[in-house]
Amino acid sequence: MRVAMLGTRGVPARYGGFETCVEEVGRRLVRMGHEVTVYCRDGGTERTTEYLGMRLVRLPALRRKSLETLSHTALSVGDAVRDRPDVALVFNAANSPFLPLLRARGIPVATHVDGLEWKRAKWGKSGARYYRVAESLAVRWSDALISDSRGIQNYYAERFGVKSDYIPYGAPVLDTVGADGLAKYGLRAGEYHLVVARFEPENHIDLAVAGYLRSGARHPLVVVGTAPYSGAYTTRVRKLAESGSGVRLVGAVWDQRALNQLYANALTYVHGHSVGGTNPSLLRAMGAATSVSAFDVGFNREVLGPHGAYFTDAETLAECFDRAEERPQDTLDRGRAQVAELTEHYDWDDVARGYAELVERLSSSGTSSGGGSTSRALGFSNRGAAGVRRWIRSKGVRRR
Repeated sequence: MRVAMLGTRGVPARYGGFETCVEEVGRRLVRMGHEVTVYCRDGGTERTTEYLGMRLVRLPALRRKSLETLSHTALSVGDAVRDRPDVALVFNAANSPFLPLLRARGIPVATHVDGLEWKRAKWGKSGARYYRVAESLAVRWSDALISDSRGIQNYYAERFGVKSDYIPYGAPVLDTVGADGLAKYGLRAGEYHLVVARFEPENHIDLAVAGYLRSGARHPLVVVGTAPYSGAYTTRVRKLAESGSGVRLVGAVWDQRALNQLYANALTYVHGHSVGGTNPSLLRAMGAATSVSAFDVGFNREVLGPHGAYFTDAETLAECFDRAEERPQDTLDRGRAQVAELTEHYDWDDVARGYAELVERLSSSGTSSGGGSTSRALGFSNRGAAGVRRWIRSKGVRRR
């Protein structure tokens, strides 16, 4: 079958969970014999049209926090309406206003709803309201919903009374990655703590730094990550890191081999994410057998279970750092137990089979037409791609 994957930055995966999922699932769907098209945001430098067997369509986007995703998805939907795949996999409930255009062309749609985006401070009050509305539209206009955690699945069942398909993320076991790249960062295996996250308040990077500085830890804390729209928060983290010693802010690490080595050779991984579902960064640390200290929310407990250490503030995180260094064997044992949990529940091959079964189900059942009211409300007609392009041009974006 012909499968379109849209709503993300695309592949290769260099940003977050959605992109990782698209790459890992898309490449496996190709191996299963499906034709996969991935819509990618055009950064102006890459020109490849194929990656790991997936066809890439590069389209521009408005470089503004509130419009980047929507402007790119609008163009992607316009192209998909013309191309008419058998099934569309749309990532991010924020893109739900465009679903009627796909369904009006008879294209079944599954929406990966992500986490509780309306809780993120970066969106403000208007953004939070938009995400609340977008969730309800995703429920109304999707042929299927995908939840990557039981917690998100329960949220949609309780709030909207709907059933969603539980398909988590996966992660590889990182047991043969080596440690030769650590010298670049001045690190030694087993003698540092690690954070990998976008610089956003809900990921609690500031809390990770504060907890470390309050602890008696001897090993450094290495923080990997950046964010395009979080200047004030990044400045706050930097000032906090500079107030003590031992914190190393290394920025983004795009080299996946180097990143895997950072995960696999850390003594502990600090996971501060609080509003998402099953997070790929957490799973990656588990696959590296690196003991995890996680912010104490249901999403993280669902994944780690009894094998994690949990914190709620700087003081309890400081205790996690101290305990990890004082009891290194216990720390290593917890990391090994996490690998067993990962291989049983979070395998990418199993995840891809879940998507394949969903695609086949949607393709065989078809979809009903609809979406006229939303299309008119946004100002473009049911004529599909042409209407979407006119709307995008009115916002100042032109296709390359």
